[in-house]
Amino acid sequence: MQEEDKKPDNVVFDEETQKYDAALKPYATGVGAPVITTPDTVTWKNVNIDKVNKQVKAKYEELKAEYDALMEKFEYNNLIYSAKFNFEPIVGEIYHLYRDKKQQSFLSIIAPNQCRFDYVQSFRLNADKMWEVIGD
Repeated sequence: MQEEDKKPDNVVFDEETQKYDAALKPYATGVGAPVITTPDTVTWKNVNIDKVNKQVKAKYEELKAEYDALMEKFEYNNLIYSAKFNFEPIVGEIYHLYRDKKQQSFLSIIAPNQCRFDYVQSFRLNADKMWEVIGD
């Protein structure tokens, strides 16, 4: 095409098909058409990022608290199951964990106020065979 055959900028002409195709464009092509502007999404993103971060942090803290409680339960159960005892504990009954002179743990049915053993903690055996802490 020569320089004088070129169309003005506001005319949409497809040189490949040699046709005017302004009506086929998905956007405005005329000089009098409304301006195409992109929405400001920065504020929306920042507000929602803050909300998501708070939600994720809350869920993390909730899961961490559950994990800590589960690990505490695991440690108590590990401590009791590795302690010495010469009886079969009954589900629902309360037992007391003590330490002997060699600092080895043993489980007993004798309450702390009925003996002078080195008291550690009291526990109840639940139906799942998990030991639950009783009192402080």
